[in-house]
Amino acid sequence: MARVTVEDCVLRVPNRFDLVMMAGQRAREVAAGAPLSIDRDNDKNPVVALREIADATVSLTQLQESLIRGLQRHVENDEPEEDKEMSVTEEIWTEAIQSRSAEAEVADAGLEVEDAAEAPVAEEE
Repeated sequence: MARVTVEDCVLRVPNRFDLVMMAGQRAREVAAGAPLSIDRDNDKNPVVALREIADATVSLTQLQESLIRGLQRHVENDEPEEDKEMSVTEEIWTEAIQSRSAEAEVADAGLEVEDAAEAPVAEEE
């Protein structure tokens, strides 16, 4: 195959958008040093990727999985989300209780000061 066209690859990947995404992923893999499954023939990486797809020398499912992994921004943890929400809720309640306790101490201290001011002072003899 001297020249590769999109029509040669559409037989393997019917959706042109998917084809472009997979060919781009394969071209990045080739640029990173992945072994080639065909001869380069002085072609650039995108052309090599399209030729590999057209000749069915690369696994499309493996390309699709590596493309998805490369585009993921969020890595899921095994911890359930409820535990995280509970810890935030517990944190808020703890802060509220501490704030209320501090207000109560100030109020109690204020009453004690007022009571002490009103109480008669014993005279020294």
